[in-house]
Amino acid sequence: MIVQDLLNAKESQGVATTTADKTVADAARHLHQRRIGALVVIDSRGHIVGILSERDIVRGLAQRGGAVLNQPVAELMTSPVLTCNPHDSLHTIMTTMTANRIRHLPVEDDHHLTGIITIGDVVKARLNEATHEMDQLRDYVTDPH
Repeated sequence: MIVQDLLNAKESQGVATTTADKTVADAARHLHQRRIGALVVIDSRGHIVGILSERDIVRGLAQRGGAVLNQPVAELMTSPVLTCNPHDSLHTIMTTMTANRIRHLPVEDDHHLTGIITIGDVVKARLNEATHEMDQLRDYVTDPH
């Protein structure tokens, strides 16, 4: 299985984005409204310049207090951003996410943002693969021929 398969299986193909000059409060509202855990930060050309996660906001609040909400996203975002491409394998992105302790991985194709893969997408795909393998083994064992 490759990243493009995961993107094709997602209900929503859109990627939630923001810009570095928006306030952290604006970004937090966007996260809440969309019920998501991260926003990809893009520049005026649509290129990825960072990523802002719930974890980044919590860390900012703990370190700087409530005033952080009025600061620009650029102050809290993670940059540079680890990304993957549509042809990367499930194993590759699992390794990247685990090694770097990240839950969101933007997908770039020819330097264009084309999607985002979450740890939930990965877990769902692995469960589906495991279920399919189990069904095949069960059929093999129970097949009278």
